[in-house]
Amino acid sequence: MNKAELIEALAGASGLTKVDAKKALDAFVKVTSKELKAGGRVALVGFGSFSVAKRDARTGRNPQTGKSIKIAAKKVVKFKAGNELVKAVQ
Repeated sequence: MNKAELIEALAGASGLTKVDAKKALDAFVKVTSKELKAGGRVALVGFGSFSVAKRDARTGRNPQTGKSIKIAAKKVVKFKAGNELVKAVQ
């Protein structure tokens, strides 16, 4: 499902217009991104939670040459599914 299909599905399920559903989805993405950038966490009970984790620097291997390379530390976004979502998927 791409963004346009998601907007259409949200509009159909909620009774909103496609324009309002797009605004709501864009607002959710913007607010979530801002909170995660600040180091926070976004939890939707039953659905799951988004958080930021720090991945330490490490040594990797270039598969073409076999040489060791350094991989820099970085922050990554994590999503942990909630119990209701896990049950719905099974």
